[in-house]
Amino acid sequence: MFSQKANAIFQEVIKTYKVLNTVDQPFTNKYDENDDLIAHLLYRKSWIDTVQWAYEDIIRDPNIDPVAALKLKRMIDASNQDRTDTVEYIDSYFLNKYKDVTVKPDAKINSESPAWAIDRLSILALKIYHMHLETVRDDASDAHKATCQTKLNVLLEQRVDLSSAIDDMLTDISNGDKYMKVYKQMKMYNDNELNPVLRGQK
Repeated sequence: MFSQKANAIFQEVIKTYKVLNTVDQPFTNKYDENDDLIAHLLYRKSWIDTVQWAYEDIIRDPNIDPVAALKLKRMIDASNQDRTDTVEYIDSYFLNKYKDVTVKPDAKINSESPAWAIDRLSILALKIYHMHLETVRDDASDAHKATCQTKLNVLLEQRVDLSSAIDDMLTDISNGDKYMKVYKQMKMYNDNELNPVLRGQK
């Protein structure tokens, strides 16, 4: 199933990132886009999310230098744009994959596209990884570990449910029971013409 492949790649990315565990480490995609495009895109997507998770931790340091915080905020903005672009690349992959499917007259549309569901699955992998760490922290109280274990159990159940929902959606699309309709995000705040502050600086 597709979700099994995606979850394995997400865990692989997190494990690879944690070897050096620094946001400025070089990125190398382990999957060639010409050999396995979707694996290439999933690996890239997960790497963006993993680095941004670290960014979000760093910027919440109450003692962070304001200049450094502003620089980091710009990096988070760029990462968010990269994330959105990559999600749209993933949806383009599925649009192309299922372009020849005959859509049934009574086919329905999902409230979200496959790639945005996959986006949630990627973030969920990070939540699970970090919540697990809280259950085994040497300096944490037993009460803290127990609370985090309860939360981890919910996250693991959520991954099962979300994985199943994604697999079902892709099956339905491939059978013509559902169809894809992708709306580009059309983010406005990075656009020199659409953001009034940026427009005023021209």
